[in-house]
Amino acid sequence: MSARELAQWTRARLGPSGPPLDLLTARFDKHVYAPHAHEEFTVGVCVGGVESIDYRGGRIRTGPGSVIVLEPGEMHTGGPATPVTGYAYLALYADPVLLTDGTRGGLPHFREPLLDDPELAEALRTTHIDIVRCPDPFEVECRLPWLLTALARRHSTARPASDTVPGAARIARTVRDRLADDLTAPPSLAGLAVELGLSRYQLLRAFRTATGVPPYAWLAQYRVARARALLESGLRPAEVAALVGFADQAHLTRWFRRVLGVTPAAYRTSVARAA
Repeated sequence: MSARELAQWTRARLGPSGPPLDLLTARFDKHVYAPHAHEEFTVGVCVGGVESIDYRGGRIRTGPGSVIVLEPGEMHTGGPATPVTGYAYLALYADPVLLTDGTRGGLPHFREPLLDDPELAEALRTTHIDIVRCPDPFEVECRLPWLLTALARRHSTARPASDTVPGAARIARTVRDRLADDLTAPPSLAGLAVELGLSRYQLLRAFRTATGVPPYAWLAQYRVARARALLESGLRPAEVAALVGFADQAHLTRWFRRVLGVTPAAYRTSVARAA
């Protein structure tokens, strides 16, 4: 592999002690895959160049922004579409069961492997980048199953399940209380869903309906509020990150800036100066 070529694998987990899910960040100038198949659904987003893929007896050409879905057990290849240009893509490898939550009709089938869906492509791209940067199990479990359900509902033969979840406000309050009680070690969504007699998708749908945000975003904002008080008491950002449940200082900084517009260090300095 040349210095310009890259293949970086990241293993994430769907919740604490949950099943693994692999993500690939790849950029190739000349590399051509041998014919092979995966046990999982391969869901990819092209982010540069043009890739040529032999699949189901035909040839697919991806371009920036296109979404590609390869089904389990389907043989395929992959390589640059021209000898002078490379290609780059982000991919995740999802257990088939992750695409059945929120749908009816059994395992989804994608008649067309190449999808034109800019909104979904951007959501997959940003989620992939965020998770590779910090594969927080709770965030992974909130974001990826939701996107995979959207993928199956929009583009496969599966039929959407009902989005109505009775008692959404009550469900959201219960989940918020559990997350606030277990700030540094939040329970898995799958476990919470079982306790509430729901599927994971139903829990996510109810929470979003009641609060307007997914559980991981609510938890991050709650952690930021707690972090703010600890920074005001004089603790350093690295100490605070561990105390409120962020993976590290970088994880705290990312969310602190999203919520408050400044870094934790800058906030701590400004508060100390004012005092």
